[in-house]
Amino acid sequence: MDEYAELLAPIRQFLRCETPDSWIHKASLPESLPIILKDHLLCELKAAQSAMFLIRKYAVDKESTAVLLEWFKPYESFAYDKIGDIHTLKNKNQVSKQILARKQSAYSQDLIDKMVLLIKEELHHFYQVLEIMHQRDIPYDGITAGRYAKGLFSHISPHDPSTLVDKLIIGAYIEARSCERFAKLAPLLDEQLANFYISLLRSEARHYQDYLHLAQLISKNDITERVDYFGIIEAELISTPDSDFKFHSGVPVNI
Repeated sequence: MDEYAELLAPIRQFLRCETPDSWIHKASLPESLPIILKDHLLCELKAAQSAMFLIRKYAVDKESTAVLLEWFKPYESFAYDKIGDIHTLKNKNQVSKQILARKQSAYSQDLIDKMVLLIKEELHHFYQVLEIMHQRDIPYDGITAGRYAKGLFSHISPHDPSTLVDKLIIGAYIEARSCERFAKLAPLLDEQLANFYISLLRSEARHYQDYLHLAQLISKNDITERVDYFGIIEAELISTPDSDFKFHSGVPVNI
């Protein structure tokens, strides 16, 4: 992991706390693997959906909205309706048509460029997690959401562009925390999972930076104070007791 120290240093500085050792211990136990993988699978889809919702609401034209919805359909059908399988999702992470920006928005193209790349990567990661689950005979039978994302999104500003800025800052924290946890978990897992989690570090690290860049680009004011605000909330969710063990959960109540 030494070669990734430079990559991880700014992430650890950005986050207001490290993942507690008790979470790392529980997540590394063999019996925790099905929960970790199922939740990770859904986290990848939700990350892609969040990016899609942002560009649908703020950046793309009506025709491109339809293209985005069609792009996500097989993934959402699998995750929420149990329609399809690993074979029907193969090579589906590429968008079929060009995503076009609304002409009236000053930041639309930047938002589209970064978010479409993020979506492609997150959907590819979704498939990679599903492959690992398939190889290990871990069925995807659905999983409920934890408190983490909901806890962050409950604090967003109700008025745009502040709403969009807050969502982008939250996206940065989710990506950064994922990256930090992949790095901490990798040395404790088997070789396949360790290599997979290490392979995710570069894209997750870039995603958090892209979110922050877009947040500052769109905001009329310096975002430092808002970043600090959500940093405190995020750290509290990570460092306080949490009875619902998930990939982004807090301190496990039962270890």
